[in-house]
Amino acid sequence: MIWVCLPTCLIAQKNSESASPAAIAGSKEDPQAVERGAKAYADNCAGCHGPKARGNVGAPDLVRSLLVLDDEKGILIGPVIRNGRPDAGMPKLNLTEQQISDIVAWLHVQTYAADHRTTYEFLDVLTGDAKKGEVYFNQNCTACHSATGDLKGIGKRYDPFTLQGRWLQPRGGGRGGRGGEAVQTSKRAAITVTVTLGSGQTVSGELVRLDDFNVALRDAAGEYHSYTRSGENPKVEVHDPLKAHTDLLSKYTDPDIHNVTAYLASLK
Repeated sequence: MIWVCLPTCLIAQKNSESASPAAIAGSKEDPQAVERGAKAYADNCAGCHGPKARGNVGAPDLVRSLLVLDDEKGILIGPVIRNGRPDAGMPKLNLTEQQISDIVAWLHVQTYAADHRTTYEFLDVLTGDAKKGEVYFNQNCTACHSATGDLKGIGKRYDPFTLQGRWLQPRGGGRGGRGGEAVQTSKRAAITVTVTLGSGQTVSGELVRLDDFNVALRDAAGEYHSYTRSGENPKVEVHDPLKAHTDLLSKYTDPDIHNVTAYLASLK
């Protein structure tokens, strides 16, 4: 399973951007230091490394960083925060030793929580206003979905937490569900690509890999194709049927999420 970072209302963690009390206790870090570290991290580090330290474009995932995982009492992390890594684009931060120590404590809790998922606290997601959720749905979702069509009765098929996960992350959200249905959804939601070669020949199929240097796909017959890219040659067109979900994910507010979930849960 690939675990993805969802909005704050999905995996509710106390102490601001900290982890649950169970994770803090298990990590043996000072709760007050963790609380201070959450604020110091948010003010100085989250812009690059993400609010949960899971990384962003150009900045690594700190939760899975070997340096963080191997650290003891800030011996490895401290110098990096203190001096920065100018060669890697990380600036030197003007922080006190207390702030550095607090950020280290907060990072230790994040790595502990990631390795001990039973410390996560899942809170009730049905706290939204279904009427407001209906308004949001009608304004943003009806081009592809219908409350009386594909989503009819969805509130009976899933518990609220699973339902919220599925509409936020339709490729892999929620906590399971019906196996056959998940497979069918995956096939319908597959990202495909069309590659147009210099000769004019086109090759299409399910996208396997795409970066600045290569594109790879598997065609309808299951044959694997890989091409080296140089700028716009060959021409690559990506087709993502769930692009609307992806585009909206960074725009949802927590009230939006709770309201839409309440509305979908009401579709019995």
